[in-house]
Amino acid sequence: MSNPCIICVAITGSLPRKENNPAVPISVEEQVESAQGAFEAGASIVHCHVRNEDQTPTSDPEAFARLLEGLRKHCPGMIVQLSTGGRSGAGQERGGMLRLRPDMASLAVGSNNFPNRVYDNPPSLVEWLADEMLKYDVKPEIEAFDLSHIHQAASLCRQGKIKAPLYVQFVMGVKNAMPADRPTFDFYIETLKRLAPDAQWCGAGIGANQLVLNEWSIAAGGHTRTGLEDNVRLDRHTLAPSNAALVERVVAMCEQYERPVASWQQAREILGLKPA
Repeated sequence: MSNPCIICVAITGSLPRKENNPAVPISVEEQVESAQGAFEAGASIVHCHVRNEDQTPTSDPEAFARLLEGLRKHCPGMIVQLSTGGRSGAGQERGGMLRLRPDMASLAVGSNNFPNRVYDNPPSLVEWLADEMLKYDVKPEIEAFDLSHIHQAASLCRQGKIKAPLYVQFVMGVKNAMPADRPTFDFYIETLKRLAPDAQWCGAGIGANQLVLNEWSIAAGGHTRTGLEDNVRLDRHTLAPSNAALVERVVAMCEQYERPVASWQQAREILGLKPA
């Protein structure tokens, strides 16, 4: 029985800059073009942030609206996932774009350490973001930086604050948070299956751990994420020429493990999203 692998591409994030890799897309036009290349290469989800002209991150709903319009025009059917991450704004400002009704949005359900700061996600904000996603029919992608986040996501789902089935992304390799540790990764899968048997999951590795998590996730039957947000390099000596190149590497790995790459139609069905 086939088990299609959903590939998510995180095209820009909040931190990588042109100085780190000229291929990092900053403007809305650059992001749409980069996403289109990744879509054609095999990605069915695009994870999106927006930037100011000086490359700093923002949560500006108008910028998200322009990006969403461009993606729907040039990448028809692709699942658009907007970020509510804390580097781009504070408090409820982080969810101001949810009224645009993207297909999905990221949702961190707990706090943890980042390289130089605390990623602050207090319960009141988590519940407000979850409520807004329910209100606007936006499917959350739970970003699990810690084991407790899986338990919290399952609890919110039982309370009806997140619609089932859950979609949980295991984020590993962030400095001062959870390292890319294989026994922990396996325990994440086991715990999620126990708490939410119908859940789907995805693995995301930061920096050099990107390729590690790609392989672990594909081999274990899950979905995976790649893109210049998480790693601007193909290897220690080579900058990634594009988001599409990183997607192509994951597609080749799917072939190696005899996993078909999910089309956008299959990805929508797997995640319980409405047709485009």
